[in-house]
Amino acid sequence: MSGPRNGKGAPRRRIERIAYPVAFAVLLVGAWQWMVVALELKPYLVPSPVLMMQTLVTHFGAFMQALSVTLKVTLLAFAVATVVGVAISFLFVQSRLVETTLFPYAILLQVTPIVAVAPLIIIWVKNPTGAMVLCAALVALFPIIANTTLGLRSVDPDLQAYFRMNGATRWQTLRRLRIPSALPYFFGGLRISSGLSLIGAVVAEFVAGTGGTGAGLAYQILQAGFMLDIPRMFAALLLISLTGVLLFVAMAWLTRRYIGRWHASETSRD
Repeated sequence: MSGPRNGKGAPRRRIERIAYPVAFAVLLVGAWQWMVVALELKPYLVPSPVLMMQTLVTHFGAFMQALSVTLKVTLLAFAVATVVGVAISFLFVQSRLVETTLFPYAILLQVTPIVAVAPLIIIWVKNPTGAMVLCAALVALFPIIANTTLGLRSVDPDLQAYFRMNGATRWQTLRRLRIPSALPYFFGGLRISSGLSLIGAVVAEFVAGTGGTGAGLAYQILQAGFMLDIPRMFAALLLISLTGVLLFVAMAWLTRRYIGRWHASETSRD
């Protein structure tokens, strides 16, 4: 009985998942516009959404160039963090001794402010893009390690005993049991790390202070701050926020693509 109802209600739920956030966003933007007009706030204090969009259109070319630079650093850092994080997780799950020895250092990477170590990385790594990618990858690395390691460890003991009873090798157990069990945790880590990669990229750009054609959105914010061009600053912040949302949506789509048919976190909507 529940199957048909769920099937018929799926399109409605998909519409609601889009319509409700969009309606709330429209309400917030409308309230923001009304507040700026009603209180006669100056643009150098709080620009209106209309002025912010006008600024975005006016400087569209510069913003798109800056966005491409920031997005390049973000995606490269995300890829590095994913590959390195998964490799470290596989290493941890093969040996409790290795995990016990090295996991505290992974935590150390997470709790160390990137702003404190980014200047050193930029000095040590001569290539500006490489330095920024490394900074952003360090920010995004820990969720991949923690979630994937947890997933690889979260195996049904009965299934593990069954594999052992049938003489499965360590590699066969990893490939056919541990990796499928870890996929929901891994994709959860991707959702977190995608946003952290963007944050790390922006922070690295702030510290690096690169300008010219190689400048990202952080430079647009710095430049707007020096010129007290607050609408331009808000427009750059809007692009960063929208980029973060799109990255999260892409990771959510990837999650549904690979585990949406069988895992309870995606099949259950109650």
